[in-house]
Amino acid sequence: MKNTGVWLDKNKALIVTIENSTETLNTIDSNIEHYHIHGGSGTKFKGGPQDVIQDSKYLEREKHQFKEYFKNIVSEIKDTDALVIFGPAETNIKFSKELQKNYSELNTKIKGVEKVDSMTDNQVKSWVRNFFLSN
Repeated sequence: MKNTGVWLDKNKALIVTIENSTETLNTIDSNIEHYHIHGGSGTKFKGGPQDVIQDSKYLEREKHQFKEYFKNIVSEIKDTDALVIFGPAETNIKFSKELQKNYSELNTKIKGVEKVDSMTDNQVKSWVRNFFLSN
C-alpha cells in the first residue's frame, strides 16, 4: 500500500510517500510569480497621472502557473493508493478542485483535505504518518 501526503502552499509542495514503512520526501517548487502592485501616481500631488494596473493579465498568468504546478505534483503522485492534501491558505483547496475537475482517478483516492499551518520537513513527515495511522 502506497500512502501519499501532499503539503502545499503557493511556493512549494512537499510530497511524503510511505510505502512498506519507508518514507520519502520530495520537494517541488511552484515557480509562481508573486504579484506586487507598483501603480499609483508618479507625483506627490493629488490627482496626478495614474499608472494602469493590469490585474486580469496577472491573474490569467497566475492561473496558468498554478495549472503547471499542479501538473508537476500529479506526475509525482499518480501511482499512489491513498492521498491526503494539506497546507495553509487556499492552495490545498485549489489543488483538490483541480483533481476533481481533471484527474478523476486520483480524486477517488483522496482521504482528506486539511488546513494546517506551515511546518518543517520533519513535521510534515510526522503529520502524514500520524494521519494514515489514525485512518
